[in-house]
Amino acid sequence: MNTHTTSKTHITLLGLGDMGTALARAWLAAGHPLTVWNRTAAKAGALAAEGARAAGGPAEAVAAATGPVVLCLLDDASVGEALDGIDLNGRDVVNLTTGTPAEAKRRARWAEERGARFLDGGIMAIPPMIGRPETGGYVFYSGDLGLFERHREALEAPAGAKFVGEDPGRAALHDIALLSAMTGMFAGITHAFALVRPEKDLDQAGFATLLAEWLGAMAGAVHGVAAQLESGDYTEGVTSNLAMMAAANATFLATAEEQSVDSRLLTPYMELMSRRVAQGHGDEGLAGTVGLLRGE
Repeated sequence: MNTHTTSKTHITLLGLGDMGTALARAWLAAGHPLTVWNRTAAKAGALAAEGARAAGGPAEAVAAATGPVVLCLLDDASVGEALDGIDLNGRDVVNLTTGTPAEAKRRARWAEERGARFLDGGIMAIPPMIGRPETGGYVFYSGDLGLFERHREALEAPAGAKFVGEDPGRAALHDIALLSAMTGMFAGITHAFALVRPEKDLDQAGFATLLAEWLGAMAGAVHGVAAQLESGDYTEGVTSNLAMMAAANATFLATAEEQSVDSRLLTPYMELMSRRVAQGHGDEGLAGTVGLLRGE
């Protein structure tokens, strides 16, 4: 139910794709007065029926702002296009558009040159998680700490809020780093299902349960990698060293060949491990491969 009260922060939202629409509905449900704009006006019209005010253009939307101007657009170029020529002096700009750390830093300077305060955000959630705190979704924020604290209550209405630094690029960096790890995990999941897929009597759902449990059990390894990187001792706490893992990779590849599975999702990382072992670091854990990726 919409429970608008005058004590709630007014939100101006530009961009009503799936994520923007989910954010809008979460703010409306939390009782925040909301002005919205979208290039395709029909999406704004649908939210107007739910209590939002639909602006005729981005300039009108920004002019109506008494709280943060939130951007949830396609890309950084879309942000520049939407706000081109608009007076941002004194405005609080919160950019939730997915971009790179460098884009966030440039956009922060761009906003500051126009007299605006700036926060960048990285959304660690999919639209169905927005407005549902039990799902664990949250948003990374970086940039103006005072701006974050000023609007923290409003920012936490759609999802949790984690401030990760005054460097405007930190939210994007955290966002892409976590999503990159997820992508690698998905690559492993894809390979695992490809291995078992030909077995007609193998229960895929049952295998999925085993796989999820195993990945969950292995996730704690990230703490060991972090400890090694911080201490500089890459042998610290090692139970399965790189030499052992690199040797086992031959069995992984042989099994893939037997099951007629392309191994290209695994081989780049296996080659990285073998390079580190060849450099004489077979007694290490995984931390040493981080430097190889950075050319160190």
